[in-house]
Amino acid sequence: MKHSAGFVCFAGCGERYALDEVIYRCRACGALLDVEHDVEALRDRSAAAWMTTFERRWMRTEWPFGSGVWGKREWVYPGIADESIVSFAEGGSNLLWAERYGRSIGLRDLWVKQCGNSHTGSFKDLGMTVLVSAVREMIRRGRSVRAVACASTGDTSAALSAYCAAAGLPALVLLPKDKVSIAQLLQPLANGAMVFSLDTDFDGCMKVVQSLTEDGGIYLANSMNSLRIEGQKTVAVEIVQQFDWEVPDWIVVPGGNLGNVYALGKGLLLMRELGLISRLPRLCVAQAERANPLYRAFVAGFERYAPITAARTAASAIQIGAPVSIDRAVKMLRATNGVVEQATEDELADTAARADATGMYNCPHTAVALAAVEKLVKVGTIAPDERVVVVSTAHGLKFTEFKRAYHEGSLEGVTSRHANRPIELPADVDAVRRAIDARLGG
Repeated sequence: MKHSAGFVCFAGCGERYALDEVIYRCRACGALLDVEHDVEALRDRSAAAWMTTFERRWMRTEWPFGSGVWGKREWVYPGIADESIVSFAEGGSNLLWAERYGRSIGLRDLWVKQCGNSHTGSFKDLGMTVLVSAVREMIRRGRSVRAVACASTGDTSAALSAYCAAAGLPALVLLPKDKVSIAQLLQPLANGAMVFSLDTDFDGCMKVVQSLTEDGGIYLANSMNSLRIEGQKTVAVEIVQQFDWEVPDWIVVPGGNLGNVYALGKGLLLMRELGLISRLPRLCVAQAERANPLYRAFVAGFERYAPITAARTAASAIQIGAPVSIDRAVKMLRATNGVVEQATEDELADTAARADATGMYNCPHTAVALAAVEKLVKVGTIAPDERVVVVSTAHGLKFTEFKRAYHEGSLEGVTSRHANRPIELPADVDAVRRAIDARLGG
């Protein structure tokens, strides 16, 4: 049976569209779209056969199976031509057992899915390979696309610019001025994107880019475009696959625009529907206290939601006050008996430092998720013997200024309890020995 997929209205009004249409919202009711797969067609293989297929393809040299995303192509974008695929061997990131850090917070089975170990240094590569490949497929089928555009807090712009550069497509990037790290600003510049630094926040950039992409000539690359979600959902499949198809008890993910939690839920639900797993983990979304609209809605039992103006936070990639995927995130949290937790600036910075001291090098957004885990362990929501996976969304090297400011003690509102500064000495071996003895004893 031929595998197929298409866009459907998320609100359930019945509208359907082809994947190669330039469309982001339902024309009938304005709701976001979702990619729906023909699950009956996917049942042409048993659960065991799908597991075998995914294991056989895992990070192979055969094109395009070097990618953790395209190794699951039937579940992502069935029918796309090989020549349309743009890939940097994304996915397949390591699942790190955070043994020492986990023990320090009362967990024996804590893992970190290192999605930042990717081509542009963040999990956004997983969705962007699908979106940019889809644009090439559109062009191959005769559609006209002048450029691909996104609003970004840094990581989306890096991924878009790299994949468009590889595809030979113009990329347009809208960034909030002075609200992304230097590394994140330099990535799209280096890849030749047209970069706009706008005097607003991410939500303001999002309004501008949605207007720019209304006529269809410029294609929208933000996560309201459901093609991105299809690539990001493979993280959930990878996690289960890396545990030999056993389901963890918890998956914890930082939340900004909230597409990622919906993507994880989609991957989990599809695995259950096709029989690869029999139960779901609980999902937790972790937000910075200064950008916490989902947390506020959760505290209100999801009876009330209101966008906010996000305040400046070290977790800049999730500094979003009006998340596009709020309804999708709530749906997945309800489906998985999930929770939402938040972290203050002091909590996320302190957690990052303690985790780094055990060998990790986390971005501030991952630190928000780790801080949330600590709080949930303390109140007993997460039990000591439960298996917990934290999704690390970006590489710590993108946030060198955050690390430096912490160890210099200059982060606003943060007490640098674990600062580690260089010891400045003359080039004298005895002076170095005295310093070593003072620290280690001797």
